[in-house]
This record gives sequence, structure tokens and C-alpha cells, in this order.
Amino acid sequence: MKNIFQDIAAAFQFLTRLPLAWLPYHSDPLPRSAKYFPLVGLAIGAADAGIYRLLSPHLPSLTVALIIVIFSTLITGGLHEDGLADAADAFGGGNSRDRMLEIMKDSRIGSYGALAIIFSVTGRTLLLAYLPSRIFIQTIISAEVLSRWTILPLSCALPAARTNSSQGGRVAGKISRLSLIIATLIAFGIVSSLLHFSMWKPAVAVLMVTLLSGIYYKRRIGGITGDCFGATIQLTLIAIYLCGVWR
Repeated sequence: MKNIFQDIAAAFQFLTRLPLAWLPYHSDPLPRSAKYFPLVGLAIGAADAGIYRLLSPHLPSLTVALIIVIFSTLITGGLHEDGLADAADAFGGGNSRDRMLEIMKDSRIGSYGALAIIFSVTGRTLLLAYLPSRIFIQTIISAEVLSRWTILPLSCALPAARTNSSQGGRVAGKISRLSLIIATLIAFGIVSSLLHFSMWKPAVAVLMVTLLSGIYYKRRIGGITGDCFGATIQLTLIAIYLCGVWR
């Protein structure tokens, strides 16, 4: 039980900026704790749902959606948005593998990265604003859960594009098949309990985004980085929100 608690704590420390400073952080068990990444998504999604329940009776839907997007960005420290921006700059402006990896390490944001963040924040806000109230909570929790799940298959299938000192290098190529199976059972079990038969749409969406982004990363840089994880998480959120508003 102690190891399980430590692994869950490590998952939250890696993916969020929750005040867990009183817990010692060790990167060594990170590949083992990765199977609990969907639980981090569940916690964030539950908080998003709480904000929706609290504010939706009193504020316009667009305002509530923006607040939720701001909250989810702050609780993760903009980790995934930063990854999306770096990946967009690298893939948009780099003409070789080494140059793309170099751009990803640059802390500055270029035009591709700025546009990617604008499109992501605007897209997620608008899609949430138009998400039907009858499926809002189920969809937003499912999106948070499945988006964190994408780290597992990408890490299991692709090697680290850089050395092990990078964010991606801590888990890329180090995720066991057992961890992937456990994370899949957790993630899709949660989504199934929320959406029942209609879960097929977000399930197809997350599988397509994960597969296509993984193929793209492999072709462009030969593996995965932490920025690639962030980019796929952002794309997955948008894809699942889109499933919710699609008629």
C-alpha cells in the first residue's frame, strides 16, 4: 500500500502543480507510477465538473468554459500548453531532427508555438461552451482521463528522442505492457461508467490521435519527448470535446 501511495503521489507530482512539497519526489518510480496517470486526469476532471456545477447556474456558458480552461491550465502549471507550443515551433520551424530537438529545448516561444496555444485555448473554450449540459460532466472527465492515458501507449511504443535527462526520457521506452494494460483498464473503465455505449466516439478519437501523433513523432524525430506528450494531450482534449458537440 505504501508503494501504491508513493506511485500515485509521483504521478500527481509529475503531471500537476498541486502543493505536494511535503512528499519527497523521486523520478525513479515514474515509469511504474505512469499506470496511475488516468487517475490524475480523473481528479482534474472532477475539479472541472465541480466548477461547472458551481458556476453554470449563474454565469454564461462561455465564461464558465473559459474559467475551466484557465483552471486546468493553472493546476498543471501550463505543462501541456508549453509542450504543445514547443512541439509546434519545432515541427513547424525545424528542417532536421537535430534542429527540431534543439528548438524544443529553447524556452522561448516562436510564432508557431504562440499560434498553437491561441488555437488550443480558444478551441477548447468554444467547444466547452457549446457542449450540451446533459453530457458536459461526463465528457470533460472522460477527456481529462483519456488525454493522460495517451502517455502510456506512446511511451510503450516509442523510444526517447533525447537522453534520459529529458522529461520524455524518464518514461519513454520504459513503460511495461502490464502498466499499459492496467492504465487502459482504469481509463476506459472510468469512461465506460460515465458514457456507457456512447463512449465509442471518444475512444475512437483518442486512439486515432495517439496513433497518428505517434507515427508523426517517429517519422520526424525518431521517438518521443516530453513536449510531444503535452502536444498529444492537448490534441486529445480538443478531439474529445469535438465528439461531444458533434451532431
